[in-house]
Amino acid sequence: MPRRPRLTLPHVPLHLIQRGNNRQLCFAVEEDYRRYLDWLKEYADKTGCSIHAYVLMTNHVHLLVSAERGEAPGELMKALGQRYVQYYNRTYRRSGTLWEGRYRSCLTQTEEYLLACQRYIELNPVRAGMVQHPADYRWSSYRANAQGEGDDLVTAHDVYLGLGSRAQDRQAAYRELFRCELEPGLVDQIRLATNGNFALGNPRFTDELGHRLGTTRDAWQIRTTTPVA
Repeated sequence: MPRRPRLTLPHVPLHLIQRGNNRQLCFAVEEDYRRYLDWLKEYADKTGCSIHAYVLMTNHVHLLVSAERGEAPGELMKALGQRYVQYYNRTYRRSGTLWEGRYRSCLTQTEEYLLACQRYIELNPVRAGMVQHPADYRWSSYRANAQGEGDDLVTAHDVYLGLGSRAQDRQAAYRELFRCELEPGLVDQIRLATNGNFALGNPRFTDELGHRLGTTRDAWQIRTTTPVA
C-alpha cells in the first residue's frame, strides 16, 4: 500500500513527530539536547520556519512549525536530521540510521486546535510520568510560552498573541489552559491525525484543505476513533 502524501501548506501550522528507529534512544546526555536545539534554531532560520512549540523526549521529538513555503518544514527536518545523526554517530561510535524514517505530521487548524496542540506537545513529559508539571521539564517550550523564559527558538503564533495585550497577560492565560488535562478524546484525535497524516481540524477546515489541494474532505479527515500509540 503506497504511503499517504505528506500535507504541507504555507502558513498552516504543522505538528510533526520524529521518532528514533525502533524507538531507540536519541538523547542520552544534556549535550545531545543542546546540540539538537541549537541546530533546530539554525536550520529553522535558514529555511524560514517558525517554531511555536517543541518537546525533546528521550526517543522522539514533537514540533509545531509554520512557514511561508510549504516545502520549508521538510527542508528543515532533512538538514537537521542529517546534522544530528552525524554528531550522534560520531559521539557514540555507532553507524547507520538513528531516525525511524519519514517524520509524521498533520496540518493543524489554528482557531480551534493550535493551542490544544501546543498543550499536547508540552504535556508529553507529564503523560510519560517523567515530571509532575510541564514547567519541571527542561527540554520543551513550556517555560517560554507559560513563564516568559527567554528562548530564541520559540516564535509566538498569532493565536497565542491573541491571549492578551501584554506578555504577562498572555502567559497567565496560557498557564490557565494547563489547569485541566486535555480530554482523552482530543489526545487520541491529535495522535491519529499526526500518525496518519490527516488534517487536525473541523469539517470546514478539511473542506478548505480539499479545495486548496484539489481533493475532497474525505481524503484528509480522520475516519476512525481507534487510538494510536
